[in-house]
Amino acid sequence: MDIRKSTMADLPKLSEIYENARAFMRQTGNPNQWGDNHPPQSAIEADIHNGDSYVCVNGDEILAAFFFSTEADSTYTVIDGNWLNDKPYGVIHRIARAENAKGAGAFCINWCFQQIPNLRIDTHQDNTVMLNLLEKLGFVRCGIIWLENGEERIALQKVI
Repeated sequence: MDIRKSTMADLPKLSEIYENARAFMRQTGNPNQWGDNHPPQSAIEADIHNGDSYVCVNGDEILAAFFFSTEADSTYTVIDGNWLNDKPYGVIHRIARAENAKGAGAFCINWCFQQIPNLRIDTHQDNTVMLNLLEKLGFVRCGIIWLENGEERIALQKVI
């Protein structure tokens, strides 16, 4: 497996991966986090244009997609709880894997940690699959943050 930046040519596969992820979330008791259309194609396109969209590939096959940035995230400014530190950090959003790509999510998260060994991520309280993966990978629950639309998310951080 390898990681590369996404391109506009990847959009059809990214759309398929996110649709499969929404279906998986519904099946595993998390129907509300991404609903029927998150992330919208406009957000994916913006991520690609801004250089923040990445894919995990095996040869020519796209196994997973995610947003990764080392810019401060405004939704992480206010937290009900405490971050582990205030040092520069990387942030992961919109991570999803193809239906038969077991292990790709962990590979992506570990790759991000290699880029900057201080990561922040958030997820919905009903996303037990992601919460279990993050805790298995060494993330610590730090508190609650709020998205721009006011929805709560569990905030987690991993440091070296």
